Amino acid sequence: MACTMLVHRLHVLASQAGIKVAVSLRMTPSANALAPAQETKSTCPYCGVGCGVLIEHQGGVIRGVRGDPDHPANFGRLCTKGTTLHLTAHGAGRVLKPEVRFNRNMPRMAASWNTALDYVTSEFTRIIEAHGPDAVAFYISGQLTTEDYYVFNKLAKGLIGTNNVDTNSRLCMSSAVAGYKQTLGADAPPACYEDIGLADCLFIAGSNTAYAHPILFRRIEDAKAATPDLKIIVVDPRRTDTTSIADLHLAILPGTDIALYNAMLNVMLWENLVDQAWVAAHTDGFDALKIAVRDCTPAWAAQVCGVAEVDIVQAARWFAGGSTPRAWATLSLYCQGLNQSSHGTHNNAALINLHLATAQIGKPGAGPLSLTGQPNAMGGREVGGLANLISAHREMANPTHRAEVARLWGIDDVPAKPGKTAVELFDALKRGEIKAVWIACTNPAQSMPDAHQVRAALDAAQLVVVQEAFSNTDTVPYADVLLPASTWGEKEGTVTNSERRITRVNSAVPPPGRARHDWKIVVDFAHRLARDLKRPQHLFPYETVEEIFNEHRETTRGRDLDITGLSYAKLMAEGPLQWPFFEHSSSGTARLYEDGQFATANQRAQFVLTRHTGTAEATNARYPLALNTGRLRDQWHGMSRTGLAARLYAHVEEPTLSLNPTDLARRNLAVGDLVRVSSARGSFVVRCDATDDLRPGQAFMPMHWGGQTANNLGVNSITSPAFDPFSKQPELKHAAVEVARIDLPHRLVAMKHLPDDFAAQAFVREARAVLAQFDHATLTCTGREHAIVTLNAFHAQAIADPVLAQVDQLFGLDAPTQTMRYVDARRRIEKAARVEGSQVTGVALSGETVAADWLKSMMLEAAGAEAFRPWILAPLSQPPKGSLNRGKVVCNCLNVAASDIEAAARQGLDLADVQAKLQCGTSCGSCLPEVRRIISAARTIPIKLAG
Repeated sequence: MACTMLVHRLHVLASQAGIKVAVSLRMTPSANALAPAQETKSTCPYCGVGCGVLIEHQGGVIRGVRGDPDHPANFGRLCTKGTTLHLTAHGAGRVLKPEVRFNRNMPRMAASWNTALDYVTSEFTRIIEAHGPDAVAFYISGQLTTEDYYVFNKLAKGLIGTNNVDTNSRLCMSSAVAGYKQTLGADAPPACYEDIGLADCLFIAGSNTAYAHPILFRRIEDAKAATPDLKIIVVDPRRTDTTSIADLHLAILPGTDIALYNAMLNVMLWENLVDQAWVAAHTDGFDALKIAVRDCTPAWAAQVCGVAEVDIVQAARWFAGGSTPRAWATLSLYCQGLNQSSHGTHNNAALINLHLATAQIGKPGAGPLSLTGQPNAMGGREVGGLANLISAHREMANPTHRAEVARLWGIDDVPAKPGKTAVELFDALKRGEIKAVWIACTNPAQSMPDAHQVRAALDAAQLVVVQEAFSNTDTVPYADVLLPASTWGEKEGTVTNSERRITRVNSAVPPPGRARHDWKIVVDFAHRLARDLKRPQHLFPYETVEEIFNEHRETTRGRDLDITGLSYAKLMAEGPLQWPFFEHSSSGTARLYEDGQFATANQRAQFVLTRHTGTAEATNARYPLALNTGRLRDQWHGMSRTGLAARLYAHVEEPTLSLNPTDLARRNLAVGDLVRVSSARGSFVVRCDATDDLRPGQAFMPMHWGGQTANNLGVNSITSPAFDPFSKQPELKHAAVEVARIDLPHRLVAMKHLPDDFAAQAFVREARAVLAQFDHATLTCTGREHAIVTLNAFHAQAIADPVLAQVDQLFGLDAPTQTMRYVDARRRIEKAARVEGSQVTGVALSGETVAADWLKSMMLEAAGAEAFRPWILAPLSQPPKGSLNRGKVVCNCLNVAASDIEAAARQGLDLADVQAKLQCGTSCGSCLPEVRRIISAARTIPIKLAG
C-alpha cells in the first residue's frame, strides 16, 4: 500500500511541475499484490444503521466495497457514501506518523511513538500531580469501536480517577438516552428495523431519514409499496425528501414538538383512544399528565405549531389506531430534530408518552425507535463512554453501581464527582480548570456549537492531544501532539447499531505508515501513565482486542444489555446479533418489553410531565430568522472522509444558505448572492439559495461545511451552546439569525483537472493555504473518472497581483509555453488556461467569470482544447453557447443528472420507464425521492410509481 501511495504522490508532484512521467510498480513474485483478491466483512462507518459491507482488498490495498447481502441491517444495500468508501481508504489525507511540538511557538515535528507517548505521559503526570485528576479530560467519538471506547473509559475513570470523559454522542443521541431512561428505565431502543415492514403507521419526527439514514428509508419505501394503506406521518419544519412519501406532513415551527405531542394526547383522551387498561397495568404518572395536557387542545397547538388543527387530530387518530387500536401498530422513528434541543429529553419523552398511552410498544410493528447518528454511538454508551455513565449502563451517581465497577476492575473506587459534558468540558478548558484534553476520532473545532469559543478553549489549553486518522480536520492544527490512528477497513472490534445489533468489525488491510489501532494507543499510554503515577499496573493486560470485548461482556452480566451469551466466534459464525443475549441463550432479543415489564425499579413505565417551552433562542427584531441545520444526502459530519471523494460533491458542490423566496425578496437578494449570516455569537459569509421547502422567516444550512472547504468556520460558528438540563445536549438545530447582502465585487475562479481522487486530495491539501487571501472563498471538488478542484473566491478590493501569481502557481498556470492568457489591465480582467496535449487541465478567471460553469462542464466532459480557444480569450457578457453542463447530478451511483431525468420525463416516460432508460435509482436508491419529484415537475400527466 505504501508503494501505491508513493506512485500517486509522484504523479501529483509531476503534474504540478508540468512534467509527464511514467511510473511503474514492480514487485517480487512473493509480494502480497500477487495474492488473489479477498473480501472481508465489516460495517459502514456512517450513521447508525450499521450497514454490513464486504471490503475487496488485494496486496494490502482496498480495491472496492459492496453491501453485505447477509447483513440484516441492509441486506446488501449501501447508500452513496458507503459505495464510495474505497475511494477514501488511501490517499494524501492520512496521518502517517506521530508529531509533537514542545511549545506553541514551534511547528509539530515527526517523532517516534516512544517520544510522543513519553511526552504526553510526562505532561499528564505533571498536570495530575499539580492540579488533580479532574485537570485532564478526554473527548472521544461514536466512530470508535466498543473496545476502543472501553479502554478510554477505563483509562479515565479507573486509572486516572476522573469522570471527564465525554463523546460527540453528546451532540447527537444523549437526549434520546435520557428520554428512554426517564420513561422506560434504560437506554434501550425497544423496537427493531423489522418493525418498519410490520407497522400500520410510521411516525417520523425530526428526521430527514431519506438523507440521514437512506438505507432505512429504502425499507420505508418497500413497506409503503407492499402495504399502500400504511400511514406515514412526517413532522419536520422543512419539506424534505422524507416528506415526499408522507400521507401527512406536519411542518411545525421549530421548538414546538412538545406542544404537538401533548395536543395529540389531548385528542386521544377526548376520543377515548387511550388504552386505559394497559396504562393502569403497566405505567405510573398518567393522572398528572392528563391534567397537564387538558388545556393543550388541537386549536391551541395549531396556533403554537403553525399547522392545521384538523391535521393534528388526524395524526392522533392514525397514531392511536382509531377504532382498532389493539390490532394497530405504530412505529416512531426520530433523530436530531428532537434531540438537538434545549428540551430534547422532554421532546423524546413526550413522544414516548404517546406510545405508552396507546400501548404502542412491546409488539411487532410498534414502539419508539431512535435513529442513531453515528456508527457506534450505541456501543459507546454500553461501556459508559459518557461523563455521567460507567460500564454496562450503570449510573455514575449510583454508589452501588460505582462499587460494582470498582470490583470488576479491581480498584478501590470509581470517582463520584460528575464529569464535564461536551459543552461544559470546553468551557472548563477555556477557563483553565481543565489543563489538558485528549481528542480522539472527532472534530470539535467544527462540530461543537459556538465554534469560536471552542477554538479559544483549545488555544488556552496547556496540552492538546489529537488521535486522528485524517489530517484535514479543523481540530488537527490545534494539536500539540498528533497521534496517527487506524480507521475504517483497518480496525477490528465490535459496533452496535440503532436496533441494538452488534456486528463484528474485521480488519481488511493494515494501518498505513506508523498508524496504530486506537485501543493499542490507549493501552500503551496507560502502562506508561500507571508507572509514572505509581498506580495499579494490572488494569490494562490486553494483548488482543478480543480480550477487551470479553472483559466488557462480563461487566454486562445481569444488566439490561446482558451480552454474556456472545463471543467473537459466535458473531463471526452467526452474524450480527441483538442484545440482550443471555448466557446459554440461542438468540438475541428483537423487541423489548413484550411482557409489559420495564427497566424501572418497579418495572412500570413512567409518564413524564412535559410542557411546551420553545427554543432556547427566540427570534427578534435584530435576528428575525429561525436557522435550522441539517444534513446532505452525500456528505457526512465534517467531511473528513466523504470530502475526499470528488463525486460526492456532484449533488451539492458548495455551501449555501437556503431561504424562502419571500425572505430573499425582502432583502433584495437574488440566488447566488453573497450574504453575511449573523447571530449573537458571530457571523460568516456564504452564498444564498431559494427554496419553497421552508416557510418565510426560516433558513436552512447543512452542518458539514467547515474549514477544509471554506475560509470560515461554517454554521456552527453561530449556533447556540444552550443545552438540555437532563441530557446536556446542545441546541445545534436552531439559532436566531439575520441575513444581509455583502458586497465583494472582485471574484476569482480557478479550476484544476486531476487524474483521480487521490491526486485531488493531495492538491486540496496544498491549495487550502490560499483561502486566507480572500474575504470569502471555497475550495471544492467534483468529477468522477477524474476530478476537478475549484477555487471560488470573492474579495472587497481588487485581487492583488501576488495573490494572482500564487493562484497561477498552485493551479499550474505559470508555465508560459503551456498557458493561454488574456489580460485587460485597465478593467482588472485576467483569464488563463493550461493546455496539455489536447486537454485543458487548468483555468483561472479573475474579474470576468461568467464562463466559469461552462468551462467546468467542458473540463468534466474532457472536451478538446479547440472547443475552449474561441472563448477563453474573448471578452464575455454571458456564458458561451453550446455548454455541455448537465446540471446537478441526482443519481450519484450511476452519474445521472437532473437534466437527463427532465428530458426523459418530457418524452412522457414514467418512473419505471425513466429507470429502465437511465438506470437512476436502481443502485442504492437514495435519489428516488428526488427523481420522482423531477418527473412530477416535468410532466403534466400523473406519474405511475414503480414498485
